[in-house]
Amino acid sequence: MAAFIKAANAKIRANPMLDYVCSTHFWGPVSNFGIPVAAVLDTKKSPDLISGQMTGALCIYSATFMRYSLAVSPRNWLLFGCHFVNEGAQLTQMYRYMSYHHWGGKEKLSLENGVEKAKEGVQQVEDKVKSAVGK
Repeated sequence: MAAFIKAANAKIRANPMLDYVCSTHFWGPVSNFGIPVAAVLDTKKSPDLISGQMTGALCIYSATFMRYSLAVSPRNWLLFGCHFVNEGAQLTQMYRYMSYHHWGGKEKLSLENGVEKAKEGVQQVEDKVKSAVGK
């Protein structure tokens, strides 16, 4: 059995593509791609759900590992791409957080909601007046 496993491993390692797919240089970034995918999907959600501290930590994390992916030998371009996408998504989220919580986005949204509620109230009164006049 050990000879079979040793022969299979030698066959896999002889093929450069299979050797790469069976390495941590491939599976590390592939499993890590869940973070940027989630961050990109989160850009559709409400900005009041964004954690500024977590977004800042993920920005630092991605910048650090983008540098690391180029410092190792051989360079891990798949890991670099993963963290590059994550850095962009996290910076987008940080902008949305800052815009909502610190640059007036929350107040603007509440004002828009108030205007919508006022319009609904006016419409209800208008409907009541029409029904009263129509009788």
